Amino acid sequence: MARIRVSRVGEQVKKELSQIIQQEIKDPRIGFVTVTAVEMSGDLQVAKVYISVMGSADQKSQTLSGLEKAKGYIRSEVGRRIKLRHVPELVFVIDNSLDRGEHISRLLTEVNTQEKE
Repeated sequence: MARIRVSRVGEQVKKELSQIIQQEIKDPRIGFVTVTAVEMSGDLQVAKVYISVMGSADQKSQTLSGLEKAKGYIRSEVGRRIKLRHVPELVFVIDNSLDRGEHISRLLTEVNTQEKE
């Protein structure tokens, strides 16, 4: 039963974070960000937020620093919108799975091209 609650709270946190980051944060360092997943700790004290950022490594770094700067505001907004006894600590992590998927896709295309030759 506890896992279901952790999962449900994680999904709600993900939804609210997406809205807050995309619509309310006006920091120019923050580029196009997508919240791909949120992993909640079993006690709901920590939320590991996986984000996908379009752009170079420098843009990703700038986005992370912008989110770190706005973390207090983001956390307070999440707490206001989701009625939790304790608002989870937010830990932002770059999700490189899309980049890896794109790289694998390019490699497969190269292999297919070489086989046809």
